[in-house]
Amino acid sequence: MAVPVMAGYGVVIPAFNAAATIGAALNSVLAQTVKAEAIVVVDDGSTDDTVAVIEAMNLPVTVLRQENAGPGSATTRGFDALSTPFVATLDADDLWLPDKIEKQLACLDRDPGTAGVFAHWRTFRGDRPDLPETASVAGWSRTTMMIRQEVVTAVGPIVDPQGGRGEMIDWIARVREAGFVLAMLDDVLALRRIRPGSLSYGRDPARDRGYLEVARLAMKRRAQGRAGGG
Repeated sequence: MAVPVMAGYGVVIPAFNAAATIGAALNSVLAQTVKAEAIVVVDDGSTDDTVAVIEAMNLPVTVLRQENAGPGSATTRGFDALSTPFVATLDADDLWLPDKIEKQLACLDRDPGTAGVFAHWRTFRGDRPDLPETASVAGWSRTTMMIRQEVVTAVGPIVDPQGGRGEMIDWIARVREAGFVLAMLDDVLALRRIRPGSLSYGRDPARDRGYLEVARLAMKRRAQGRAGGG
């Protein structure tokens, strides 16, 4: 596949207590066939050695630190630090396959009307990404997202709902409500790590309240839109 001739992209990785996985995540970014212009890790108040692990790797990575506020807040902080025309995001637990960025940039190059592109992913447990445990599914997620900078500017911050889950569902919904077109590639281009303690692990009634909050906010926006439309 020919690499599209276009401006560069930056990467945002929000990280909270990700010392065990951040190295692999960063290596998967560095292994891309199209190299990033900038990589920003936002440490969201980690209490482990996340930052020390990154510093020991001696990589061309900018590390920003903040008090714990949630992955949405950390991702937004990373957005604010980038000026590249395209932005890709990755959770600190997950991995990109080497041609992820190349295929997504090619998609955006083919269709200038597409504002962002996602991809399929597979899940794995522990440290065995070579042994996926499930079939691939559409990854409407932070880990698979490549977005144009103008979308970030227009839509605004990613809001962390109560409970800590659902912030990307809410933000992607707001992107669509703003009239932007999103695409989903059929290719498996990322791997989602499942580990105890992560926000996405298992069912948790307290954390799952975030999904209910996201649904409530979406209904509120629709009601306001109908009222505004007369």
